[in-house]
Amino acid sequence: MLKLKYLFENFELAKLALTNWEHDEDTLDEYLKYFRISSNAVYPFSIRGKRHFLRLAPIEEKQKENLVGELEFLQYLGNAGYGAMKPVAAKNGELMLTLNTKWGGYYASVFEGVAGISIEDTDYREEIMTAYGKALGRLHNLSMDYQPENRKWSYVDALAWVKKTLAEYKKQYPEKGLSLEKMQREAEAVELELSKFKQTKENFGLVHYDFEPDNVFYKEEDNSCQVIDFEDGMYHFFLVDIEQVLDSLSEELEGDAFEQAKKYFLQGYESEKALEPDYEPKCLLMRRFCNLFSYARLVHCIAEEVPDAPEWMVSLRNRLAVKIQYLENIK
Repeated sequence: MLKLKYLFENFELAKLALTNWEHDEDTLDEYLKYFRISSNAVYPFSIRGKRHFLRLAPIEEKQKENLVGELEFLQYLGNAGYGAMKPVAAKNGELMLTLNTKWGGYYASVFEGVAGISIEDTDYREEIMTAYGKALGRLHNLSMDYQPENRKWSYVDALAWVKKTLAEYKKQYPEKGLSLEKMQREAEAVELELSKFKQTKENFGLVHYDFEPDNVFYKEEDNSCQVIDFEDGMYHFFLVDIEQVLDSLSEELEGDAFEQAKKYFLQGYESEKALEPDYEPKCLLMRRFCNLFSYARLVHCIAEEVPDAPEWMVSLRNRLAVKIQYLENIK
């Protein structure tokens, strides 16, 4: 999530950015109001009646190499016929523009909307979960053969960012010392444990990292999936994607419903790519990494105070603080 100060809508900035892309001016105001802001500001609009999305990423918050690497990977997936969102070039032919505005610097990109219904809005029945698993299995197979010109960061880089973020937060808020020291020790321990895993072509590569039900769309007409939001991708063990999916399903479903969804998801995955026989204990370490990374991102989000914050932001900050405390207390 972005720092709290970036969570305000800015339609003027969105309109300025869209002067660099073809767009339908007559429906722009109607579309833009359905914006969302979390890891980026995303504004919907249309081109010749077809839904597209403008993504605005504050330069202060992002590593340009990761965004460039994401766009290159999406082009690779598109050329392979994989169902992923497609980047759209600006009028000058570039897939990403750097905008220097009175509101600060932003990286701007545009993507086509995908077809289908978000998996989180389905009933998680067998054919949907099987297609969901197949989509991840095929993604990992394609990742195995991917040779990028612009390489995204790895879990090692992500952990270095985690440790840096925690150190800065501890300096800013010394009263959080004990909790932060615990999480700093966890970062060192997770890095050490991950370093013991042997990396092979079959188990390690560029992962999606956020292959959760809200980022995958099911197309009933051909029983396939379309995938969005590749920005968080990093070089990691493929099992981290599987752990993220199963964790998300466990939050949506309970008891037998979860077990059935898990069964069909894994069957779909294995129809495309072999699953490591000892994946479950390894997934425990993947969960520790995910919790730690989430913790650091939340800390980063709330670290900077926003003067005269509106009530909704104060409420959000309090909810995020509760989540931070929860992650601190996981055994």
